[in-house]
Amino acid sequence: MKLLEGKTALITGAARGIGRAIAIRFAEEGANVAFTDLVINDDAKAVEKTISDLGVKCKAYASNAADFNDTNNVVNKIAEEFGRIDILVNNAGITKDTALKRMTEEQWDMVINVNLKSVFNFTKAVQPVMWKLGKGSIVNLSSVVGVGGNANQANYSASKAGIIGFTKSIAQEFGIRNIRCNALAPGFIITEMTNQLPDDVRKQWESHIPLKRGGTPEEVANVALFLASDLSSYVSGQVINVCGAMKT
Repeated sequence: MKLLEGKTALITGAARGIGRAIAIRFAEEGANVAFTDLVINDDAKAVEKTISDLGVKCKAYASNAADFNDTNNVVNKIAEEFGRIDILVNNAGITKDTALKRMTEEQWDMVINVNLKSVFNFTKAVQPVMWKLGKGSIVNLSSVVGVGGNANQANYSASKAGIIGFTKSIAQEFGIRNIRCNALAPGFIITEMTNQLPDDVRKQWESHIPLKRGGTPEEVANVALFLASDLSSYVSGQVINVCGAMKT
């Protein structure tokens, strides 16, 4: 039997990158997948088709993860159309990197709202659905810079550190209903975003990684699968770094 057979996973920001890899990996293990992105463009439609071709139910939903009411509406729609939500992966995120002296209030607010408030929005919206089931697994995407900080990323680091505190608190609150909550802290992962970095910057990042390479979205997805499945049935409130022993 597949690890997620008969379960429904909701994944935010899954049209590309790590979210896409997680959605596909979960589907390979039998999960029905509902995923969101700000707009349902060609990337999202391609993910929807890839997952549907695996023989599971899949549907993409346009959703502004930073908007509380919009989130409630989309979660209610997913719960109605899929009948259940067993797994929530809070993956939606953006960067607006710059030194603090140049950072605007708008850049701060955008990153906090998309990265951190979205985790509150979706977790709160999903709570009654999982509460009724009496079980569930929530996986939040933090970052190694949420653990160790990073220059020129004060907004991003703060948002990802906030996710860690939120994760540990929710694990304690939701445990009474057999709902687990854990966080992943990826390091330097090769995605469309990191591929845009100059070669010298990428090499500088890799020099801080004992494995001497960036990770892949699929490697993050494999750890997310562990946390989403019953293999991790007694793991909650934890932060797992997926970073090749990267120095932070």
